[in-house]
Amino acid sequence: MKTLGLIGGMSWESTAIYYRFLNEIVRERLGGLHSAKLLLWSFDFAEIAERQHAGDWEGAGVLLVAAARKLEAGGAQGLVVCTNTMHKLADAVQATISIPLIHIADATGQAVAATGMKRPALLATRFTMEQDFYKGRLADKYDLQPVVPDQAGRDMVHKVIYDELCQGIVRSESKSAYLDEVGRMRRDDGVDGVIMGCTEITMLIGQGDFDIPVFDTTRIHAEAAVDFALA
Repeated sequence: MKTLGLIGGMSWESTAIYYRFLNEIVRERLGGLHSAKLLLWSFDFAEIAERQHAGDWEGAGVLLVAAARKLEAGGAQGLVVCTNTMHKLADAVQATISIPLIHIADATGQAVAATGMKRPALLATRFTMEQDFYKGRLADKYDLQPVVPDQAGRDMVHKVIYDELCQGIVRSESKSAYLDEVGRMRRDDGVDGVIMGCTEITMLIGQGDFDIPVFDTTRIHAEAAVDFALA
């Protein structure tokens, strides 16, 4: 089994879910007392979020590159960035290390394409919904047509992520707002699936809330990471 290096803490709430998923999946596949071999670098998310909202992606990149290099030096054989948004910097990070970075959008794109869905709703941070690093990869590599909410919907989805989920707050009112937004997108935009494109969203909604396919990027990414580790 290869050792995975995790860049987490963005937020720690979803990193804890990653840790559980990775270990559960290894146990499911190998049985007994098996668990994942992991190295974790966990950020103080306030330092990252400040740079995100200031548009200082270069500064955030410096921090991620330093973390990736430390994990590689510590013995990691593959890198997992435990967040969708910070994959904006995935190529810059990959360019500085010799171990492979397991890209969350590739794992997600493959999962969506395998179902035959074409127009998934993409719920995520404002950065992921409005910039092209994620949507463009899904379109260019996997022939998907991800659809994002309108401005009011994007504001609501983003606010719930940062003001609630990243702080461990799960509110039924916010769940209802997410479900209503997906319902509107099905009616107005013809979406045929839902990508939970922020790792914290798995805390709020899931497949049981919908009668269309839901793609939990945290679980999908963890599955892809274990595929790599056990290959």
